[in-house]
Amino acid sequence: MSVDATEEALDPGGDAGVGVVSSPLATAGGRLRGSRSERFAAAAARLRFPFLVYGSSRLLLLLVAVVNAALRNSSLKAELSNWDGAWYRRLAGLGYLRHVAHIQTTQGFFPLYPMLMWLVQHAFLCSIFLAGVLVSGLGGFVATVLVGRLSEGWWGEQASRRAVVFFCFFPGSVVFSMVYSEGVMIPLVAGCLLALERRRWLLAGVLAAFATAVGPTALAIIPACAAAALIELRRRGWLDREALKSLIAPVLAPVGVGAFGVFLWVWTGSPFATYYAQHHEWSEKSNPLALVTLVIRLFKDTAIRHSSLEINLNYVSGLLGAVFLLVAAVLLVRMRPRVSVPALVWTFVIAFLVITSENVPPNPRMLITAFPLLLVVAYRLKGSAFSWLIGLSTVLLIAMSSATFVGVALRP
Repeated sequence: MSVDATEEALDPGGDAGVGVVSSPLATAGGRLRGSRSERFAAAAARLRFPFLVYGSSRLLLLLVAVVNAALRNSSLKAELSNWDGAWYRRLAGLGYLRHVAHIQTTQGFFPLYPMLMWLVQHAFLCSIFLAGVLVSGLGGFVATVLVGRLSEGWWGEQASRRAVVFFCFFPGSVVFSMVYSEGVMIPLVAGCLLALERRRWLLAGVLAAFATAVGPTALAIIPACAAAALIELRRRGWLDREALKSLIAPVLAPVGVGAFGVFLWVWTGSPFATYYAQHHEWSEKSNPLALVTLVIRLFKDTAIRHSSLEINLNYVSGLLGAVFLLVAAVLLVRMRPRVSVPALVWTFVIAFLVITSENVPPNPRMLITAFPLLLVVAYRLKGSAFSWLIGLSTVLLIAMSSATFVGVALRP
């Protein structure tokens, strides 16, 4: 039996015409008959594998951080809140300035993640740092479960298990062990995509609205919701009452970023305070030739530092990430119609953003945000090829996290 035939057996049926794939989860995830204890046992059984894999990857990263602390005379607090983590801690503790600033300030960051940090801090009477790690870590587990369910719906249970392993041991998963907002954004986006596939429009819209309050990257979920609504309207009829309900998702999706803009307008006098901070203070900007610029920067950096090992690893990471993105994107396109259209839209909008960004290239953190790219690679590679993939990914996770935790040699 061919690979395609085998995977078809794992994933029977599907509604290719609407870009929303029928999933075995529609039955497994529905109402289970039996007692409450039986339902709880069934749910626990489904969570056992992702919990063990995710927990193992977090223990590995904790060990890396502990060894780093011993060898480099650093602290776990400094390591796990390195880079943007320090800004999120400051935002959760001090909030935003009352005016538009032309220096690097907390205005460069969206509010939902630090708000959750503040709530956890006061609910459990812990430090802001610990609250940030707890929120990020729990969100990372939820993300692991949800991307596994997406993959199962597209390609079957075995592909789902491989996807969970690759997702957890991918170098970008370091953000789930740090004070970083991806632990909130990715589960919200993955949950939204699942809801869109099941035509649960209100739930999808609410999740998307919360996602757009986490960070600017999450705005890619808005066209994903719009694509799902367009497909539903085209399938059922433009005036069909049930089809019109699909518009709830794209209408609600911008509410998060819109509410943040209104707050900034009242608080600072400008709804674009965050844009100003990112564009002027952090020099974030788009460039169609950003990857070419990246190659030039790496060449110049190598020429200048030819007698040392101090080459900017962010350039190397970005170029390797661009190669991975290209290969995975080709695989993802070839997987249609198994992958839903909203998931494709999300992925390729993120891909466009990172390949045109001068300061945020396709590094591991951005690649794990475009998680369908990881899922399709895990689906395509099986047996020894997948074992080699996980081995290489784990080595990179250890090495790159070690550099990310201390100093500014490599950003997440």
